[in-house]
Order: sequence, then C-alpha cells, then structure tokens
Amino acid sequence: MKMVFDLYRDPATFPKQEMFGMTSQLRRAAMSVASNIAEDKGRFSDRELSQFLSVARGSLFEISTQLAMALELGYLTKDQSQDRQHRCAEVGRLLNGRIKAVRKPAA
Repeated sequence: MKMVFDLYRDPATFPKQEMFGMTSQLRRAAMSVASNIAEDKGRFSDRELSQFLSVARGSLFEISTQLAMALELGYLTKDQSQDRQHRCAEVGRLLNGRIKAVRKPAA
C-alpha cells in the first residue's frame, strides 16, 4: 500500500501536459497491483489466484518502466526513482514467492 500511495502522489509534480498520459497510466498501474493482490484473496482456486497475481506482477513491470521514463524525462529525482524501483523490486519478490507457492504441484 505504501508503494501505491507514493506512486499516486508522485505524479502530482509532473508537468500538467502529463495529466492524461504518464500520470494517469502510473496511477492506474499502481492501483492495479494493489487491487489484483486484494482480488487474489477472494478466490477459491489456485488457477484464479495465479491469474490475479500474474496481472499484479505485469502491472508492477509497467510501473518500473514508467519510473525509468519519468527519471529520464526529469519528472522524478534519482533518489525518488531509486526508492520507488527498490519498492517495486521488493513487492515483485513477494509476488514471485506467492505465485510459486500457488503453482507448486500438490504432493
């Protein structure tokens, strides 16, 4: 959730012309990660769980790419970008572990 809040606030400093571009896309991707993880909790089958976690993971890669673009365009400082990328990597590790656990064949 901390990652989502940061990624929702950060674009407020982006140029106004990015309001419907990168700002909107970054916020949607951040919300997608949290929403799909939450959706995972309400599912019964491992197949469904895996699908929602995979969508969350894809959105996380989208965020990482957008953060790299925001840094290159000067919309984020290097420290901001590194902090957000680190948080994405951390969430990614957690998601990967959860995906592996769900996909593990029954003994």
